[in-house]
Amino acid sequence: MQQTMNQQHTNDLINETSPYLLQHAHNPVDWMPWNDATLAKAKADNKPLLISIGYSACHWCHVMEHESFEDSSVATLMNEHFICIKVDREERPDVDQVYMDAVQLMTGSGGWPLNCFALPDGRPFFGGTYFKKEQWMQILKQLADLYQNDNAKVVEYAEKLSEGLSQMDKQPLVSIPEEFSTEIIETTVARWKQVFDTEDGGPNRAPKFPMPNNYQFLLAWAHQSGDKDLENYVHLTLKKMAFGGIYDQIGGGFARYSTDEVWKVPHFEKMLYDNGQLLSLYSQAFTQSKNPLYKHIINQTATWIEREMLDESGAFYSALDADSEGEEGKFYVWKKDEIEALALDDFDVISDYYNINKRGNWEHGNYILLRHFEDEEIAKKHRLTLDQLQEKVSTFNIKAMAERDKRIRPGLDDKSLTSWNALASKGLCEAYMATGEKSWLDLAEKNLDFLTSKQMMNDGKLWHNYKNGTSNINGYLEDYAHLIDALLKHYEATLDVESLKKTKVLVEYVFQNFDRTENGMFYFKSKNDPELVSKKAEVTDNVIPASNSVFATCLFKLSLILADDSLYDLSRSMLAQMEGNFNQYPGGYSQWMLLHQYQSMPYFELAIVGKDCSQKVKEVHHSYLPNVVICGGEDESTIPILEGKFVEEETYFYACKHGACQLPTSDFNEVLGQIH
Repeated sequence: MQQTMNQQHTNDLINETSPYLLQHAHNPVDWMPWNDATLAKAKADNKPLLISIGYSACHWCHVMEHESFEDSSVATLMNEHFICIKVDREERPDVDQVYMDAVQLMTGSGGWPLNCFALPDGRPFFGGTYFKKEQWMQILKQLADLYQNDNAKVVEYAEKLSEGLSQMDKQPLVSIPEEFSTEIIETTVARWKQVFDTEDGGPNRAPKFPMPNNYQFLLAWAHQSGDKDLENYVHLTLKKMAFGGIYDQIGGGFARYSTDEVWKVPHFEKMLYDNGQLLSLYSQAFTQSKNPLYKHIINQTATWIEREMLDESGAFYSALDADSEGEEGKFYVWKKDEIEALALDDFDVISDYYNINKRGNWEHGNYILLRHFEDEEIAKKHRLTLDQLQEKVSTFNIKAMAERDKRIRPGLDDKSLTSWNALASKGLCEAYMATGEKSWLDLAEKNLDFLTSKQMMNDGKLWHNYKNGTSNINGYLEDYAHLIDALLKHYEATLDVESLKKTKVLVEYVFQNFDRTENGMFYFKSKNDPELVSKKAEVTDNVIPASNSVFATCLFKLSLILADDSLYDLSRSMLAQMEGNFNQYPGGYSQWMLLHQYQSMPYFELAIVGKDCSQKVKEVHHSYLPNVVICGGEDESTIPILEGKFVEEETYFYACKHGACQLPTSDFNEVLGQIH
């Protein structure tokens, strides 16, 4: 309260919980949150909406705030002519989707900050992303004049744009093929290979985003198709990311993206959703390759989540900012003399290891810690054993972490989102499955307990957001899809039937409360929510895979465990609608292609039944089996796939394809042969 009283300006955002909205609560702009009262005011005052969308870790959002939204002359223009609405895109992805689509239709590109102008009823008519102050003021004046003096023209354009938005999600209904063919995947991957960077991994351009779902699909496809070149490319990418400045070599966790082609200079913010998915990716890659580098990345990143992103409730926070003390990356970079003071007699070793040289030099005498040579090469150069080298590096890391902890920390976005938490829980379950480290399962279970007790109601309804003990914002399809996915992975990790039961409740809630498009895709928003100017169905995989592709994948796996052909048919129908898009933009359909692979190549239910199943399942966890869903139990079960498989005093593996099982065996190697 005292802080508010000392501020020159305070607007309606002061009553919000979003860290991003609170960042703008003392701007001279009369910002309002997106709600019914704000929209009603726009209609009553007959003022156009100025909808500005961003998120707390967004660097250019901070820049535009400082240049324009903190400026009184700019604020005067905005307040006089517009109803100014600030939106946290992470809290309200539904609003962000609509106006991002609108700006992309108008300009051909998008990004954040997203600034969109709309009629009082919400229909957009102009927009863009970041604007410099002078340009922004010019736009404000021009649009205010246009709205006042040529309103019919503005309304006409808004109507045309709204029609364009409504057409974006319309696709004809495609019939389900009798069988899905691998040919479409083969041609799509062949086309995709043309944009691979075979020197530094990732795409052959900058900036480079990790895109974990892309590499999960490519690794699975390489494994099942026997494409060694593709497998090597995925491992090259994972190594280069792990060695690069995009990875926090000292504290663990990946930054949002690399600004260059060699993964050196990151955009320094760390997002929970990236790191949750990257845990899954590196866990799968470790299971497939047993590369110790991947195990190091898994353990260090999971430790970072536990250390810096865990709320006492068991929830995970959303993000760490790129900036501290107004400078991007200041928390993470080092001066040479700082490294010398910490490394002491080991400076030559540490400077080689972390490239305190031309390779690691960034700007203003700062170095980004990154790796280039394998441990074996550095150990040989400095006449050390591998253990001696790793001991020196570990000692330095501990000292560097302690020194770094004295610095002013980047801003923390301390809201918790159900979908992102579920991604992290799934990643932690996979980290446990890959490494056997029980603490990662414990952390996942603590978070899943939070999600299913705080964010989930008895009927399956989910809340999207949580902060300071309060759950709010009705859940979106992404929340349901990712939580179902996480609970399924927990079931595969533990064979805990309670997790399986919860997936059924959530699936049924989606069926009852989410409408579908003409071609069967589920809309992003529940039908219980107020409608926006456009209804959106999320179908394109992005940094996070689309809610529909994840949901369709979960339906496929559940259909096999539960012997439910209605779920199986629905999953196949959803996949059929998307198959024709794969070749247009391969990276945008990787989760769909993973599901396609499940249906066009052999896919198995691997059941472990008997008194030793909790031990036997660990053998399964340590094998890379991208074409398997794991199920099982210690005794007689009512789960359809397990019925009739229990034998007193025995534990058997069963390899089944759509319910048809081969002869049981107690030998895991034998069942592996059946699967391969």
